[in-house]
Amino acid sequence: MSFALPSQSSYVIVGAGIHGLSTAYHLALELKARGRGDGRDILVIDKTGISAGASGIACGVIRNNYFQPAMRELMAHSVNIWESDPEAYSYHPVGYMQISCESMHEDVASIYKQQQAIGYDSTFIEGARDCTDYMRNLFDDWQAQGITSVLHEKSGGYANNSKALEGLAAKAQAQGVQIVGGVTVTGFTQDNQSAITAVQTDRGDIACDYVVIAPGPWAKQFWDMLHMPSTISIKNPHSGVIANDIPMWIYWSLQEGTLGVDPNLQKTNDGRMPPVIHVDTDAPLYSDIDGSLITEKMWGIYYKPDFHFNGIQGGAAPFIVDKPADAVAVDPYGPESPEFIVGEDFANMWVSALAHCQKRFSGTMAEYKNEPSGGIGAFTPDSFPVFDVFHHNCYMIADSNHGYKMIGVGKLIASDICGENSRLLEPFRFSRYIEGKLHPVSNSPFPWS
Repeated sequence: MSFALPSQSSYVIVGAGIHGLSTAYHLALELKARGRGDGRDILVIDKTGISAGASGIACGVIRNNYFQPAMRELMAHSVNIWESDPEAYSYHPVGYMQISCESMHEDVASIYKQQQAIGYDSTFIEGARDCTDYMRNLFDDWQAQGITSVLHEKSGGYANNSKALEGLAAKAQAQGVQIVGGVTVTGFTQDNQSAITAVQTDRGDIACDYVVIAPGPWAKQFWDMLHMPSTISIKNPHSGVIANDIPMWIYWSLQEGTLGVDPNLQKTNDGRMPPVIHVDTDAPLYSDIDGSLITEKMWGIYYKPDFHFNGIQGGAAPFIVDKPADAVAVDPYGPESPEFIVGEDFANMWVSALAHCQKRFSGTMAEYKNEPSGGIGAFTPDSFPVFDVFHHNCYMIADSNHGYKMIGVGKLIASDICGENSRLLEPFRFSRYIEGKLHPVSNSPFPWS
Protein backbone atom coordinates (compact mmCIF):
# COMPACT_ATOMS: atom_id res chain seq x y z
CA MET A 1 0.00 0.00 0.00
CA SER A 2 2.13 2.87 -1.29
CA PHE A 3 0.40 5.94 -2.70
CA ALA A 4 1.31 9.57 -3.24
CA LEU A 5 1.96 11.21 0.10
CA PRO A 6 0.07 14.48 0.66
CA SER A 7 2.16 17.45 1.80
CA GLN A 8 -0.61 18.62 4.14
CA SER A 9 -3.47 17.17 6.18
CA SER A 10 -5.51 18.62 9.02
CA TYR A 11 -5.08 15.44 11.06
CA VAL A 12 -2.15 13.05 10.68
CA ILE A 13 -2.43 9.70 12.43
CA VAL A 14 0.77 7.67 12.77
CA GLY A 15 0.17 3.92 12.84
CA ALA A 16 -2.30 1.70 10.96
CA GLY A 17 -2.97 -0.71 13.82
CA ILE A 18 -6.07 -1.03 15.97
CA HIS A 19 -5.71 2.37 17.66
CA GLY A 20 -4.71 4.38 14.62
CA LEU A 21 -7.49 3.00 12.43
CA SER A 22 -10.15 3.20 15.15
CA THR A 23 -9.23 6.82 15.85
CA ALA A 24 -9.30 7.66 12.14
CA TYR A 25 -12.70 6.08 11.60
CA HIS A 26 -14.35 7.59 14.66
CA LEU A 27 -12.72 10.98 14.15
CA ALA A 28 -14.15 11.08 10.62
CA LEU A 29 -17.61 10.43 12.04
CA GLU A 30 -17.15 13.07 14.78
CA LEU A 31 -15.97 15.75 12.35
CA LYS A 32 -18.88 15.08 10.02
CA ALA A 33 -21.43 15.07 12.84
CA ARG A 34 -20.13 18.40 14.14
CA GLY A 35 -19.91 20.02 10.71
CA ARG A 36 -16.17 20.46 11.07
CA GLY A 37 -15.02 18.42 8.10
CA ASP A 38 -14.93 14.72 7.31
CA GLY A 39 -12.59 11.81 6.64
CA ARG A 40 -10.90 13.64 3.78
CA ASP A 41 -9.22 15.80 6.43
CA ILE A 42 -7.54 12.71 7.94
CA LEU A 43 -4.36 10.95 6.81
CA VAL A 44 -3.12 7.68 8.33
CA ILE A 45 0.53 6.80 7.68
CA ASP A 46 2.40 3.63 8.57
CA LYS A 47 5.97 2.56 7.93
CA THR A 48 4.67 -0.69 6.41
CA GLY A 49 0.90 -0.91 6.13
CA ILE A 50 -2.37 -1.99 7.71
CA SER A 51 -1.93 -4.55 10.53
CA ALA A 52 1.81 -4.90 9.85
CA GLY A 53 2.82 -4.58 13.52
CA ALA A 54 1.51 -5.88 16.83
CA SER A 55 -2.17 -5.71 15.82
CA GLY A 56 -1.52 -8.05 12.90
CA ILE A 57 -0.31 -10.94 15.06
CA ALA A 58 -2.37 -10.23 18.18
CA CYS A 59 -4.11 -13.13 19.91
CA GLY A 60 -7.27 -11.02 19.59
CA VAL A 61 -8.86 -11.82 22.97
CA ILE A 62 -11.67 -9.43 23.96
CA ARG A 63 -12.36 -9.38 27.69
CA ASN A 64 -13.39 -7.28 30.67
CA ASN A 65 -11.43 -9.27 33.23
CA TYR A 66 -9.53 -6.51 35.04
CA PHE A 67 -8.98 -5.89 38.75
CA GLN A 68 -8.74 -2.15 38.04
CA PRO A 69 -12.13 -0.33 37.94
CA ALA A 70 -10.97 2.15 35.29
CA MET A 71 -9.85 -0.68 33.01
CA ARG A 72 -13.16 -2.51 33.46
CA GLU A 73 -15.18 0.53 32.40
CA LEU A 74 -12.92 1.15 29.43
CA MET A 75 -13.16 -2.48 28.35
CA ALA A 76 -16.95 -2.56 28.69
CA HIS A 77 -17.04 0.42 26.32
CA SER A 78 -14.71 -1.39 23.90
CA VAL A 79 -16.76 -4.60 23.98
CA ASN A 80 -19.77 -2.51 22.91
CA ILE A 81 -17.79 -1.31 19.88
CA TRP A 82 -16.80 -4.87 18.94
CA GLU A 83 -20.43 -5.97 19.26
CA SER A 84 -21.66 -3.06 17.12
CA ASP A 85 -20.46 -4.72 13.89
CA PRO A 86 -19.17 -8.26 14.51
CA GLU A 87 -19.06 -9.13 10.82
CA ALA A 88 -16.85 -6.19 9.81
CA TYR A 89 -14.64 -6.67 12.86
CA SER A 90 -14.44 -10.48 12.43
CA TYR A 91 -15.56 -10.72 16.05
CA HIS A 92 -16.58 -13.96 17.75
CA PRO A 93 -18.70 -13.28 20.89
CA VAL A 94 -18.01 -16.60 22.63
CA GLY A 95 -17.34 -15.16 26.10
CA TYR A 96 -14.33 -15.38 28.39
CA MET A 97 -13.50 -17.37 31.54
CA GLN A 98 -11.09 -16.42 34.34
CA ILE A 99 -10.31 -19.65 36.20
CA SER A 100 -8.21 -19.13 39.32
CA CYS A 101 -6.63 -20.60 42.42
CA GLU A 102 -7.32 -19.44 45.98
CA SER A 103 -4.65 -16.69 46.07
CA MET A 104 -6.67 -14.83 43.43
CA HIS A 105 -10.12 -15.62 44.83
CA GLU A 106 -10.62 -12.28 46.54
CA ASP A 107 -9.42 -10.30 43.53
CA VAL A 108 -11.71 -12.15 41.14
CA ALA A 109 -14.67 -11.82 43.51
CA SER A 110 -14.07 -8.06 43.47
CA ILE A 111 -13.99 -8.06 39.67
CA TYR A 112 -17.33 -9.90 39.57
CA LYS A 113 -19.02 -7.48 41.99
CA GLN A 114 -17.86 -4.48 40.03
CA GLN A 115 -18.86 -6.04 36.73
CA GLN A 116 -22.35 -6.37 38.14
CA ALA A 117 -22.25 -2.73 39.22
CA ILE A 118 -21.65 -1.60 35.63
CA GLY A 119 -24.14 -4.06 34.15
CA TYR A 120 -21.58 -6.40 32.58
CA ASP A 121 -23.08 -9.89 32.27
CA SER A 122 -21.05 -12.54 34.11
CA THR A 123 -21.42 -15.55 36.40
CA PHE A 124 -19.20 -16.29 39.41
CA ILE A 125 -18.59 -19.81 40.74
CA GLU A 126 -16.82 -20.38 44.08
CA GLY A 127 -15.40 -23.46 45.76
CA ALA A 128 -13.25 -26.25 44.31
CA ARG A 129 -16.07 -28.80 43.85
CA ASP A 130 -18.52 -26.36 42.29
CA CYS A 131 -15.81 -25.00 39.99
CA THR A 132 -14.91 -28.51 38.80
CA ASP A 133 -18.58 -29.33 38.20
CA TYR A 134 -19.10 -26.10 36.26
CA MET A 135 -16.07 -26.68 34.05
CA ARG A 136 -16.90 -30.37 33.41
CA ASN A 137 -20.35 -29.32 32.34
CA LEU A 138 -18.53 -27.52 29.52
CA PHE A 139 -15.60 -29.91 29.00
CA ASP A 140 -15.92 -33.47 30.26
CA ASP A 141 -12.12 -33.85 30.31
CA TRP A 142 -11.47 -30.84 32.56
CA GLN A 143 -8.78 -31.73 35.13
CA ALA A 144 -7.04 -28.54 36.32
CA GLN A 145 -5.98 -28.67 39.96
CA GLY A 146 -6.35 -26.13 42.77
CA ILE A 147 -9.14 -24.09 41.17
CA THR A 148 -11.45 -22.32 43.63
CA SER A 149 -13.12 -19.64 41.50
CA VAL A 150 -14.46 -19.31 37.97
CA LEU A 151 -15.58 -15.97 36.55
CA HIS A 152 -17.50 -16.57 33.32
CA GLU A 153 -17.98 -13.39 31.28
CA LYS A 154 -20.85 -13.92 28.88
CA SER A 155 -19.77 -10.99 26.69
CA GLY A 156 -16.39 -10.74 25.02
CA GLY A 157 -14.56 -13.44 23.10
CA TYR A 158 -11.99 -12.84 20.37
CA ALA A 159 -11.52 -11.30 16.93
CA ASN A 160 -9.40 -12.42 13.99
CA ASN A 161 -6.51 -9.97 14.05
CA SER A 162 -5.75 -8.92 10.46
CA LYS A 163 -9.34 -9.41 9.27
CA ALA A 164 -10.59 -7.05 11.97
CA LEU A 165 -8.03 -4.44 10.93
CA GLU A 166 -9.03 -4.77 7.28
CA GLY A 167 -12.66 -4.24 8.25
CA LEU A 168 -11.80 -1.20 10.34
CA ALA A 169 -9.66 0.24 7.53
CA ALA A 170 -12.52 -0.23 5.07
CA LYS A 171 -14.84 1.68 7.40
CA ALA A 172 -12.35 4.54 7.66
CA GLN A 173 -11.75 4.66 3.90
CA ALA A 174 -15.49 4.69 3.27
CA GLN A 175 -15.54 7.95 5.26
CA GLY A 176 -12.83 9.41 3.03
CA VAL A 177 -9.80 8.68 5.22
CA GLN A 178 -6.59 8.18 3.24
CA ILE A 179 -4.22 5.42 4.41
CA VAL A 180 -0.67 5.46 3.07
CA GLY A 181 1.90 2.76 3.82
CA GLY A 182 5.65 2.72 3.32
CA VAL A 183 6.13 5.98 5.22
CA THR A 184 8.64 6.16 8.08
CA VAL A 185 8.34 9.04 10.53
CA THR A 186 11.73 10.57 11.31
CA GLY A 187 10.74 13.50 13.53
CA PHE A 188 8.43 16.44 14.14
CA THR A 189 8.62 20.15 13.38
CA GLN A 190 7.50 22.37 16.25
CA ASP A 191 6.75 26.08 16.57
CA ASN A 192 8.06 28.35 19.33
CA GLN A 193 5.21 27.23 21.63
CA SER A 194 6.27 23.59 21.04
CA ALA A 195 3.11 22.71 19.06
CA ILE A 196 3.69 20.34 16.14
CA THR A 197 3.36 21.97 12.73
CA ALA A 198 4.60 19.10 10.55
CA VAL A 199 5.41 15.40 10.62
CA GLN A 200 8.82 14.66 9.13
CA THR A 201 9.05 11.45 7.09
CA ASP A 202 11.43 9.70 4.74
CA ARG A 203 9.11 10.77 1.91
CA GLY A 204 8.87 14.43 2.82
CA ASP A 205 7.24 16.61 5.48
CA ILE A 206 3.48 16.66 6.08
CA ALA A 207 2.14 19.94 7.42
CA CYS A 208 -0.68 19.41 9.91
CA ASP A 209 -2.89 20.93 12.57
CA TYR A 210 -3.06 17.87 14.81
CA VAL A 211 -1.14 14.61 15.24
CA VAL A 212 -2.23 11.31 16.76
CA ILE A 213 0.52 8.78 17.49
CA ALA A 214 -0.57 5.15 17.79
CA PRO A 215 2.83 3.38 17.89
CA GLY A 216 2.19 0.08 19.66
CA PRO A 217 5.57 -1.40 20.71
CA TRP A 218 7.40 1.54 19.11
CA ALA A 219 6.15 3.89 21.85
CA LYS A 220 9.62 4.70 23.17
CA GLN A 221 10.95 5.81 19.80
CA PHE A 222 8.12 8.31 19.34
CA TRP A 223 8.35 9.37 22.99
CA ASP A 224 11.98 10.23 22.31
CA MET A 225 11.10 12.08 19.09
CA LEU A 226 8.73 14.21 21.16
CA HIS A 227 11.60 14.98 23.58
CA MET A 228 9.74 13.47 26.51
CA PRO A 229 11.61 12.32 29.65
CA SER A 230 13.23 8.88 29.66
CA THR A 231 12.68 8.63 33.42
CA ILE A 232 9.85 9.97 35.55
CA SER A 233 8.88 10.54 39.19
CA ILE A 234 6.08 8.50 40.75
CA LYS A 235 4.24 9.30 43.96
CA ASN A 236 3.27 6.38 46.18
CA PRO A 237 -0.51 6.72 46.67
CA HIS A 238 -0.31 5.27 50.19
CA SER A 239 2.80 6.83 51.72
CA GLY A 240 3.04 9.96 49.61
CA VAL A 241 6.75 9.24 49.05
CA ILE A 242 8.01 10.21 45.59
CA ALA A 243 10.36 7.85 43.78
CA ASN A 244 12.55 9.50 41.17
CA ASP A 245 14.37 8.27 38.06
CA ILE A 246 11.88 5.52 37.25
CA PRO A 247 12.34 4.32 33.63
CA MET A 248 9.38 5.31 31.49
CA TRP A 249 9.56 2.16 29.36
CA ILE A 250 10.21 -1.49 30.06
CA TYR A 251 10.07 -4.29 27.49
CA TRP A 252 8.40 -7.64 28.01
CA SER A 253 8.51 -10.65 25.68
CA LEU A 254 4.94 -11.72 25.03
CA GLN A 255 4.59 -15.48 25.07
CA GLU A 256 2.11 -16.79 22.50
CA GLY A 257 1.87 -19.75 20.16
CA THR A 258 -0.38 -22.16 18.27
CA LEU A 259 -1.01 -25.86 18.66
CA GLY A 260 -1.62 -27.15 15.13
CA VAL A 261 -4.60 -29.38 15.82
CA ASP A 262 -8.13 -29.13 14.42
CA PRO A 263 -9.77 -26.17 16.20
CA ASN A 264 -12.91 -28.32 16.52
CA LEU A 265 -10.98 -30.41 19.08
CA GLN A 266 -11.83 -27.74 21.67
CA LYS A 267 -15.60 -27.73 21.21
CA THR A 268 -17.75 -27.99 24.33
CA ASN A 269 -19.71 -31.07 25.37
CA ASP A 270 -22.73 -29.83 23.42
CA GLY A 271 -20.72 -29.21 20.25
CA ARG A 272 -20.39 -25.41 20.52
CA MET A 273 -17.35 -23.18 20.15
CA PRO A 274 -16.15 -22.50 23.70
CA PRO A 275 -15.33 -19.33 25.60
CA VAL A 276 -11.74 -18.12 25.73
CA ILE A 277 -10.12 -19.96 28.64
CA HIS A 278 -7.71 -18.22 31.02
CA VAL A 279 -6.23 -20.19 33.92
CA ASP A 280 -4.08 -18.77 36.75
CA THR A 281 -2.95 -21.32 39.31
CA ASP A 282 -0.23 -22.20 41.81
CA ALA A 283 -0.63 -25.96 41.25
CA PRO A 284 2.68 -27.63 40.30
CA LEU A 285 3.07 -27.89 36.54
CA TYR A 286 4.70 -31.02 35.11
CA SER A 287 5.95 -31.62 31.59
CA ASP A 288 3.58 -33.58 29.39
CA ILE A 289 6.67 -34.97 27.64
CA ASP A 290 8.66 -36.57 30.45
CA GLY A 291 6.82 -35.71 33.68
CA SER A 292 9.58 -33.43 34.96
CA LEU A 293 8.64 -30.45 37.12
CA ILE A 294 8.34 -27.24 35.10
CA THR A 295 7.40 -24.92 37.96
CA GLU A 296 5.95 -24.79 41.44
CA LYS A 297 5.41 -21.05 41.20
CA MET A 298 2.26 -19.25 40.10
CA TRP A 299 1.64 -19.67 36.36
CA GLY A 300 -1.01 -18.65 33.91
CA ILE A 301 -2.14 -19.45 30.37
CA TYR A 302 -4.96 -18.52 27.99
CA TYR A 303 -6.19 -20.34 24.91
CA LYS A 304 -8.95 -20.62 22.34
CA PRO A 305 -9.72 -22.54 19.15
CA ASP A 306 -9.10 -20.22 16.21
CA PHE A 307 -9.60 -21.08 12.52
CA HIS A 308 -7.66 -17.94 11.55
CA PHE A 309 -4.58 -19.41 13.28
CA ASN A 310 -5.70 -22.92 12.23
CA GLY A 311 -5.33 -24.48 15.65
CA ILE A 312 -5.52 -23.83 19.36
CA GLN A 313 -3.97 -20.41 19.91
CA GLY A 314 -3.02 -18.63 23.12
CA GLY A 315 -0.20 -17.71 25.42
CA ALA A 316 1.33 -17.52 28.87
CA ALA A 317 2.70 -14.93 31.27
CA PRO A 318 5.44 -12.77 29.68
CA PHE A 319 8.98 -12.13 30.87
CA ILE A 320 11.12 -9.00 30.95
CA VAL A 321 13.58 -8.74 28.06
CA ASP A 322 17.16 -8.61 29.32
CA LYS A 323 18.71 -6.85 26.33
CA PRO A 324 18.92 -3.06 26.44
CA ALA A 325 15.62 -1.54 25.37
CA ASP A 326 17.16 0.44 22.53
CA ALA A 327 18.49 -2.73 20.91
CA VAL A 328 15.29 -4.71 21.28
CA ALA A 329 12.92 -1.96 20.23
CA VAL A 330 14.49 -1.05 16.89
CA ASP A 331 12.01 -3.33 15.16
CA PRO A 332 10.18 -5.75 17.48
CA TYR A 333 8.67 -7.55 14.50
CA GLY A 334 11.65 -7.35 12.16
CA PRO A 335 13.95 -10.11 10.90
CA GLU A 336 16.53 -9.51 13.62
CA SER A 337 14.16 -10.26 16.49
CA PRO A 338 12.89 -13.90 16.28
CA GLU A 339 14.92 -14.89 19.33
CA PHE A 340 12.77 -12.54 21.37
CA ILE A 341 9.43 -13.86 20.15
CA VAL A 342 9.08 -16.63 22.76
CA GLY A 343 11.38 -18.23 25.29
CA GLU A 344 12.86 -21.56 24.27
CA ASP A 345 10.90 -23.38 26.99
CA PHE A 346 7.57 -21.80 26.11
CA ALA A 347 6.26 -24.65 23.92
CA ASN A 348 6.86 -27.30 26.60
CA MET A 349 5.35 -25.10 29.31
CA TRP A 350 2.28 -24.02 27.32
CA VAL A 351 1.34 -27.39 25.83
CA SER A 352 1.93 -29.07 29.20
CA ALA A 353 -0.33 -26.45 30.79
CA LEU A 354 -3.02 -27.22 28.20
CA ALA A 355 -2.74 -30.89 29.13
CA HIS A 356 -2.88 -29.95 32.84
CA CYS A 357 -6.22 -28.29 32.18
CA GLN A 358 -7.78 -30.70 29.68
CA LYS A 359 -6.89 -34.34 29.00
CA ARG A 360 -7.56 -33.97 25.26
CA PHE A 361 -4.29 -32.02 24.90
CA SER A 362 -2.07 -34.68 26.43
CA GLY A 363 0.42 -36.09 23.92
CA THR A 364 0.03 -33.22 21.43
CA MET A 365 3.47 -31.62 21.87
CA ALA A 366 4.53 -32.68 18.38
CA GLU A 367 1.72 -30.53 16.94
CA TYR A 368 3.11 -27.27 18.30
CA LYS A 369 3.66 -24.80 15.44
CA ASN A 370 7.04 -23.06 15.59
CA GLU A 371 6.07 -19.83 13.85
CA PRO A 372 6.16 -16.09 14.70
CA SER A 373 3.69 -15.16 17.40
CA GLY A 374 3.73 -13.01 20.48
CA GLY A 375 6.27 -10.22 20.14
CA ILE A 376 7.78 -7.45 22.23
CA GLY A 377 5.59 -5.14 24.28
CA ALA A 378 6.55 -1.64 25.45
CA PHE A 379 5.11 -1.24 28.94
CA THR A 380 4.70 1.91 31.03
CA PRO A 381 5.98 2.02 34.64
CA ASP A 382 2.68 0.73 36.06
CA SER A 383 1.89 -1.49 33.03
CA PHE A 384 -1.24 0.50 32.15
CA PRO A 385 -1.88 2.79 29.18
CA VAL A 386 -1.13 6.47 28.84
CA PHE A 387 -3.65 8.38 26.72
CA ASP A 388 -2.81 12.06 26.75
CA VAL A 389 -2.08 15.21 24.77
CA PHE A 390 1.49 16.53 24.61
CA HIS A 391 2.87 19.66 22.95
CA HIS A 392 -0.64 21.13 22.70
CA ASN A 393 -1.72 19.16 19.62
CA CYS A 394 -0.21 15.67 19.79
CA TYR A 395 -2.32 12.82 21.16
CA MET A 396 -0.15 9.91 22.30
CA ILE A 397 -1.74 6.46 22.50
CA ALA A 398 0.71 4.41 24.58
CA ASP A 399 -1.35 1.27 25.13
CA SER A 400 1.18 -0.65 27.27
CA ASN A 401 0.25 -3.82 25.37
CA HIS A 402 -3.47 -3.62 26.19
CA GLY A 403 -3.97 -2.57 22.58
CA TYR A 404 -5.97 -4.94 20.44
CA LYS A 405 -9.01 -5.43 22.68
CA MET A 406 -9.31 -1.66 23.26
CA ILE A 407 -10.93 -0.76 19.94
CA GLY A 408 -13.18 1.73 21.76
CA VAL A 409 -10.27 3.97 22.75
CA GLY A 410 -10.24 5.45 19.26
CA LYS A 411 -13.84 6.60 19.63
CA LEU A 412 -13.11 8.26 22.98
CA ILE A 413 -9.99 9.97 21.65
CA ALA A 414 -11.92 11.25 18.63
CA SER A 415 -14.40 12.87 21.02
CA ASP A 416 -11.51 14.22 23.11
CA ILE A 417 -9.91 15.83 20.05
CA CYS A 418 -13.23 17.48 19.20
CA GLY A 419 -13.44 19.04 22.66
CA GLU A 420 -15.60 16.55 24.56
CA ASN A 421 -13.37 15.32 27.39
CA SER A 422 -13.81 11.63 28.14
CA ARG A 423 -14.34 10.52 31.74
CA LEU A 424 -13.18 7.02 30.80
CA LEU A 425 -9.79 8.30 29.65
CA GLU A 426 -9.08 10.52 32.67
CA PRO A 427 -7.51 7.71 34.81
CA PHE A 428 -4.93 7.15 32.05
CA ARG A 429 -3.41 10.63 31.86
CA PHE A 430 0.36 10.98 32.22
CA SER A 431 -0.09 13.21 35.28
CA ARG A 432 -1.27 10.23 37.34
CA TYR A 433 2.32 9.25 38.10
CA ILE A 434 3.36 12.40 39.93
CA GLU A 435 -0.12 12.79 41.43
CA GLY A 436 -0.03 9.24 42.84
CA LYS A 437 -3.31 8.29 41.12
CA LEU A 438 -2.14 4.79 40.28
CA HIS A 439 -4.25 1.78 39.40
CA PRO A 440 -4.57 -1.00 42.01
CA VAL A 441 -2.34 -4.06 41.64
CA SER A 442 -3.77 -7.60 41.47
CA ASN A 443 -2.26 -10.97 42.37
CA SER A 444 -2.25 -12.17 38.76
CA PRO A 445 1.03 -13.40 37.20
CA PHE A 446 0.21 -11.18 34.20
CA PRO A 447 1.46 -7.56 34.49
CA TRP A 448 -1.57 -6.20 32.64
CA SER A 449 -4.32 -7.76 34.82
